[in-house]
This record gives sequence, structure tokens and C-alpha cells, in this order.
Amino acid sequence: MSSPDVQVSRGRIAGRIAWLLSAAGHPGSFRTWSLVANDGIIATAGILEGFAGAGATHATLVTAATSATIAGMLSAGGSQWAEVAAEREAQLSVAEEEAALIARQPEAELAELVAYYEARGLDSPLAKEVAERLMARDALNAQLETEHGILEVKTRADVALAGIGSAIAYALGAIVPLLITLTVPVRVEAPAIVLSALVSLTLTSIIGARTGHMNLLRTLMRTLFVGISTLGISYLLGRLIF
Repeated sequence: MSSPDVQVSRGRIAGRIAWLLSAAGHPGSFRTWSLVANDGIIATAGILEGFAGAGATHATLVTAATSATIAGMLSAGGSQWAEVAAEREAQLSVAEEEAALIARQPEAELAELVAYYEARGLDSPLAKEVAERLMARDALNAQLETEHGILEVKTRADVALAGIGSAIAYALGAIVPLLITLTVPVRVEAPAIVLSALVSLTLTSIIGARTGHMNLLRTLMRTLFVGISTLGISYLLGRLIF
């Protein structure tokens, strides 16, 4: 039989896995990660088209694709981690201030909550009843939601997931042109990279539009316009400058 400590450890691991799957499956996560994957596709393919336009060798293209994938992955993950970490710090600061206000002047905070629900259309007696119940249940969360729009303060795990998820999403996007560079003969690399990028952008646009409840056609047209423009300009600059 397993010891209680082992059972607790297994329970924590299972809980972490369930949380990770739930967060990863959230529509907002898919929408964000599809956009980051688009960045990986367009940036890496654009760099390769520029080198291809300049007449770079196969070895140079492979080196450029590998470097762009690694640097972009670290940059995307790091910037998203920093952004969400800063947001969490701001939320914690606001929560600390609100907790102090509630402890120092609970009646004033209750009055603010009552005024909020009166402004939302409730009559005064009902607004006061709702506010009193919310303050009795969880005063801090009630104030954070109504005054600052904070439904839930982000955790350290949220920060880590944002950074790791963005890094992986960027890598998944960038690996498409990288694999083309590794597997396709050099004489057809430029058109093959363009074709693979457009197909990949179409797939990520469909995922992003479906999970983000956005118009599919407009999302697809915007993404392809940016992708085609970036690749075309990069190739032309490579031809003209080098």
C-alpha cells in the first residue's frame, strides 16, 4: 500500500496536470498561442526568404532558420512571461491596497459596492442586500471585481504557463519553415517555404478564429496579407541589397 505522503504527492501531481490541461484548453490560450505561432511562421520564413533572395547557400539557410527559431522562441516566451508577471504584480498590489482599505474603513467600501450595483440598475434596498452578502462572503474579491475588473488574481503557475506556452507555440510555428529548409532541395527552397508558410498560416488562422469566436474570412485574409507581404518584401530586399 502507498504511504500517505506518496498519495498526497500523487494527488498534487494529478491536480497540477488537470490544471495544466484546463488552462491549455482555454479558448483564450488557444487564441493567444495561435497568434504567437503565426509570428513564428512569418518571422522565420521571412528571414529565410531574405537570405534566399540574397543567394545564400543551403548551409546558411539552415543556420539562419535554426538561429531564428531558437532566438524567437526564447524571445516570445520571455516577453510573454515578463508581461504576465508584471500584470500579476499589479494585481497583487491592487489587492493589497484594497485589503487595507477594507480593514480600515469597511463601511466606506460597502457603500462603494452599493453604489456600484445601484448604477447597474438595482434599487437601493436590493443593491445593499447584494453588497452585504458579497462583502460577508469574500469582501476582497467583491471589491477587486467591481472596482478593478479583476476576476481572479494570476498565480505563479499562470505566469509560468504563459511563458512556456508562448515559447512552444512560437517554436511550433517556426519549425515549419525550418523543416522545409532541412528537407527540400536548395533550388526549390524559396517557393517551398512560401507555400508551407501560407498553408500553416491558414491552419493557425482557422484555429484562432474558431476558438476566439472571430470572423474566419477576415482573420484569414489579415493573416495571409501580413504573411505574403512580409515574405515578398524580405525576398525583394535580399535580391536588391545583396
